[in-house]
Amino acid sequence: MKLSPIAVQLYTVREALANDFTGVVKKIAEFGYLGVETANFPGTTPKQAAQLFKDLGLTVCSAHAPLPIGPQKNEVLDLAATLNCSRVICPALDRAYYSRVDQVHRACDLINEANQVAIENGLSLGVHNHWWEYEPVEDQYPYEIMMERLDPSVFMEIDVYWVRVAGFNPVEIVEKWGQRAPLLHIKDGTALPGLPHLAVGEGIIDIAGVIEAGKGVTEWLIVELDECETDM
Repeated sequence: MKLSPIAVQLYTVREALANDFTGVVKKIAEFGYLGVETANFPGTTPKQAAQLFKDLGLTVCSAHAPLPIGPQKNEVLDLAATLNCSRVICPALDRAYYSRVDQVHRACDLINEANQVAIENGLSLGVHNHWWEYEPVEDQYPYEIMMERLDPSVFMEIDVYWVRVAGFNPVEIVEKWGQRAPLLHIKDGTALPGLPHLAVGEGIIDIAGVIEAGKGVTEWLIVELDECETDM
């Protein structure tokens, strides 16, 4: 089975980046990663980072950023242009949006509004999940509401670990989202809240099953660890 290219979410190595952004990104390229997903730019600027990525042959597969609406609109659009990146991803909305069904509806409205801005500027907008999108609210699951209310052009970046923390089978969720989930966040661990993550392959997540479920759809497998029991 031919694997999708593998990137790393730079949030994973945020502390190391703050000390030596250039050196850490060079190591990432040496390890064999083909792409990066950006979050913040400790110790550098988006312009400097973009040049570094280009020099090392690393594709910026996506960028985590605020929704491109309101006062942050131009900042987000400029970031995407600087990074030569066509995919912008909302890393998370305030968890309060998932406390009531009407608030989930409001979240979808905001995302759809931002999506229209993205489309008008030649970008694709995605949403990254945590566990709360997969926990019931008023006898409904937020992710199912999102499937119905979000414009079909909004894509999902499924974080398979948080899906498992919420009690769902990531393989089934990847299959359920289908063509709407071209990016997967790959992380591993015990899936017990509050415990550090483990290196991919050392936890309970069915990584091979996830990859198989996304076959023909997944464009990037993006490794991310929030915090780990071993060296990041």
